[in-house]
Amino acid sequence: MIEYTEGIYKFHIYILTNKYRTTYYIGVTSNLKRRLQEHKESIELRKKSFVARYNLTDLVYIETFGWIQQALAREKELKAWRREKKQNLIRCYNPKIEALNSMFEK
Repeated sequence: MIEYTEGIYKFHIYILTNKYRTTYYIGVTSNLKRRLQEHKESIELRKKSFVARYNLTDLVYIETFGWIQQALAREKELKAWRREKKQNLIRCYNPKIEALNSMFEK
């Protein structure tokens, strides 16, 4: 996990993908475990969210920041990147693009 700690709180940038690794979702949260559970529930309830529509269940990338401003700026930066650049970033951190969900399960 990449970590930038300066503040007293932790904010996470995360990337989710589906089992085929064809679609990516980038989000920010202060509670990653809770947020992953919310995404899982939206899929189970068949809500019309982006995550549910594309069945984005696998956490493949995480960055942690001490300040929300840094996290939001990084989220915006990553969302503007082309797909190939996002894939390269994920591969630097997670070479096999394996699901990291088990780090945050109960």
